[in-house]
Amino acid sequence: MEGMRAAIHLSGDNLGQGYWTATKKRRMWESRVATTVALVELLSRLESPPEVLVCASAVGYYGDRKDEVLTEAAPAGDGYLPELCMAWEQAAEAARQYGMRVVHLRLGMVLAKDGGALAKMLPLFRLGMGGRLGSGRQWMSWISLVDVVHIIDRVLADTELSGPINVVAPQLVTNAEFAHTLASLLHRPALVAAPAFALRAVFGEMADAVLLASTRVMPARLQQAGFPFQHATLEVALRAVLMPSAAAA
Repeated sequence: MEGMRAAIHLSGDNLGQGYWTATKKRRMWESRVATTVALVELLSRLESPPEVLVCASAVGYYGDRKDEVLTEAAPAGDGYLPELCMAWEQAAEAARQYGMRVVHLRLGMVLAKDGGALAKMLPLFRLGMGGRLGSGRQWMSWISLVDVVHIIDRVLADTELSGPINVVAPQLVTNAEFAHTLASLLHRPALVAAPAFALRAVFGEMADAVLLASTRVMPARLQQAGFPFQHATLEVALRAVLMPSAAAA
């Protein structure tokens, strides 16, 4: 690893997979915080540490904040996910004492066809069985995978970008709006709502922390830096994922 200019750390056990037992929570924590501590320790022993460490984080840092508009200046929320994200970012921050610039990618839901939350939604929506979660009024922070890659490219090159960066698209949508847009592009209805009580019964703590939480996050620092989002609106992003050839044309 000697001579590397940059280190990018995206490790993390899937938050949306499996019931949040004590064992699952420990795996979620260790796969993020412990791996980051180990990586910083390793980089610190190099004769020439990288110039920059880019480490994943998440909009879960903010917790459930209802309709509050959240920029990078907003404080952390309450609960397990905010605590996890704070510890994750603090572990990465230790790299500064070794001369590294540190960037925390506070990622929203990443839209990709073959993985993540969207891949789990698509089978139901294609059958016409998709719809809002709970009330549907909770805000969803999302970003296309293409824009995530471009953002990582940008933060590697731009030495002015340091600390937390909200990696989300500029268009704010509610869960109901997301469901309607996805269903419309698939030419299906979005009438099958999942009640909050049913989600809690199936997913436990994860339902309130992830599925029903409202995070109205803005990419303030990226906008200030003039970052050109390729997929700035949800419809454009979903078209690119679902119909890549048509979107390219």
